[in-house]
Amino acid sequence: MKTPGQYVDGFLLPISPANLPAYREIAELAATVWMEHGALQYTECAADDLSTDFCRSFKATADAGDEETVVFSWAVFADRESRDAANAKIMADPRIQAMGVKNEPLFDCKRMAFGGFKVIVSH
Repeated sequence: MKTPGQYVDGFLLPISPANLPAYREIAELAATVWMEHGALQYTECAADDLSTDFCRSFKATADAGDEETVVFSWAVFADRESRDAANAKIMADPRIQAMGVKNEPLFDCKRMAFGGFKVIVSH
């Protein structure tokens, strides 16, 4: 799939499989907010196969425990400037702010990895 933009925010986080249904609910809301504020694509994936013999696994990279799995997510933007403007709006959006105060956290935010990436190859 060709990436529709030139800048990608990536996320990696460990989570209990028991929390995946509730996480999916907040991910659906997050997708709506991200798209409303300028993301061209928003994707959240739950790990299905984390076995590897030839490199470091996502489970190890996410420092997921024995009873945890991994969520791998990304949002695509036209460029870095569009991403920066969108993220300012996203973080100020009351729906996103409410996620931080609602009930028990579904995952440990301090263990989530995040980064912004320039697209270098896209077919």
